[in-house]
Formats: sequence, C-alpha cells, structure tokens
Amino acid sequence: MSAPEKADGLKAAAKNKKAYFDYEILEKFEAGIILTGPEVKSIRKGLVQLKGSYVQVFNGRAYIEKMHISYYPQSNNPDYDPLRSRELLLHKKELELLAARSAEKGLTLVPLEILLKKHLIKVILGVCRGKKQHDKRSVLKDRAVERDIQSSLKKFSR
Repeated sequence: MSAPEKADGLKAAAKNKKAYFDYEILEKFEAGIILTGPEVKSIRKGLVQLKGSYVQVFNGRAYIEKMHISYYPQSNNPDYDPLRSRELLLHKKELELLAARSAEKGLTLVPLEILLKKHLIKVILGVCRGKKQHDKRSVLKDRAVERDIQSSLKKFSR
C-alpha cells in the first residue's frame, strides 16, 4: 500500500483527519522523529495511526504520545509497544515556542500528518484550539452550501 505522492516529492504516510474536524489549526511545524528500524518499515507500509495522539513538551524536549505504529512482523522484538512515547526533533527556538504555546489555555499540540521526505520521516505538528459543537456544524453547513453552488454552476455551464 503505497502512499500518494505530492508534487514536491513528499508522500503522506498518515493523516489525522479527525484533528482537522475537531480542532482549529493556528500554526504548523515540521519535526523529525526518533524511530527504531522496524517502526520505519511499518510507517513506510502505512501501518500508523495518528487518531487520539498528541504532543507533550517537557524538560526541553517534545514527545509524541499515543501514536500507534503497528508491529512489523519480520522484526525480532516480541516485546514491542506500539504506543510508546517517541521523541521529536526540533530546533531549540521551535521547542521554546511550542512549550509556550502549549502552556496557553485552550491550546494543544496535535500531530496532523506523517510525511515521507526522500529517506526521512517527518511529522507535521499543529498548534490547535478545540472547536465547539456549533463550530463543527457551521463548517459542515458551509461545505454543503459550497458543494451545492459548485454543482449548480457545473450544471448550468453545460
């Protein structure tokens, strides 16, 4: 199962679609991630889930929590924990900024995508604010109206 390739040579291994629905994304950051060999192979096969995962910053380091990377069957590690904490690689100024933003009331750090960038694996992080139920409904309503307008235009342009 190969990931779809973007125009600039990036492939999306996983996307957190639920985050785009549940959160308003204020800022995005790109970070590297420390993985073991079998985890890299699992991600390249698309055996990763971001749903319910989040990022914590403490002791000057960022960690991604509850990201599920499935067990790679050809590995020789039977004690593998698919939900272990994984360290993210960021510049010091980015870490300080993320720590300050995550300490603000109502903001959280959520992984949005995992990208395959040549031989590297990158995580796109979002500084997010949770949406209320009425915000979600209004977004769905706006999408439906836009879809109706587009279908009407397409119908009349024939």
